[in-house]
Amino acid sequence: MTVSTEAAHQEVERASLDKHCYLFGQKITHSLSPFLHQVIYDHLNLRWAQLRLDSSDLRLFLDLIQHPSCYGASVTMPNKVAILPYLDEMTDECRDVGACNTVYFKERDGQRILCGTNTDVIGIRDSFLYNVKDPASTYHDRPALVIGGGGAARSAIYALRKWMKVKEIYLVNRDASEVEAVIRDCTSRGYGNGLLHVATVEQAMEAEGPGAIVACIPDLAPRTSGEVLARRITEILLDKKHKGAMLEMCYNPTPFTALGMLAERKGWTVILGTEALIWQGLEQDTYWTGNTIDALPAEKVKAAIAEIVAHRAQAKL
Repeated sequence: MTVSTEAAHQEVERASLDKHCYLFGQKITHSLSPFLHQVIYDHLNLRWAQLRLDSSDLRLFLDLIQHPSCYGASVTMPNKVAILPYLDEMTDECRDVGACNTVYFKERDGQRILCGTNTDVIGIRDSFLYNVKDPASTYHDRPALVIGGGGAARSAIYALRKWMKVKEIYLVNRDASEVEAVIRDCTSRGYGNGLLHVATVEQAMEAEGPGAIVACIPDLAPRTSGEVLARRITEILLDKKHKGAMLEMCYNPTPFTALGMLAERKGWTVILGTEALIWQGLEQDTYWTGNTIDALPAEKVKAAIAEIVAHRAQAKL
């Protein structure tokens, strides 16, 4: 189906809604985002919905969101960076991470302006906040570890550095050039202090054990030499005496990943990636509905997401 045809279908769907937003990205067929937000809107008795826009066509997107009943969008790959030049205003998180996952509107001088934020960092922070009973003994004043070298890794570094009271942050990844780019970007934006590329087994053996880990890689078995080395380094760090908490960001097609199960066997508390999805989504709706987090149905959302994840897992058996 072409984008223009899909957009036309969405115009028909919008007719029964009071307000709507978009999920703007590609490969979004199985995204849980529209389902998550619908749970919230149904709880609040709002005739709102999030509509999928499977596209990278920014001009189309910018035209569609001008509709008076549109209140914003979730922005996913490959559009998180591409949208930045079109924003009239950005939050600190959006500007510092260099990526926007949430578009919302504000009024300025009688005009509706396009604003962007990054709730991915909130999803990471709150995944630890709501799932770790004693942060002080778990990860405060300890090293942290980020596995991966993409946009999610940058968000993890930002959250760890800004809110989670960690010391140095170890970076483990299959590609050294990606790590160099992450360090360069984070440093240029003011939160790159204490980033350390753990690139060898020897470094991992000598390193102090981390307290918080954020894994930002797909759930795929290591194949290349770089991937095998990165997994070996990760295992050495997981084997350290101190056992903290690991957020496994991957949740598609299942949040129960091989790396998560490995960490759990080694004594770590594993936080499923659906937690990050839930908390970033709830944060999005604080912008869109004007409600505080406390006024949104967090427990209902968690139960609904757990049910649909279990259903999908059962369907694959």
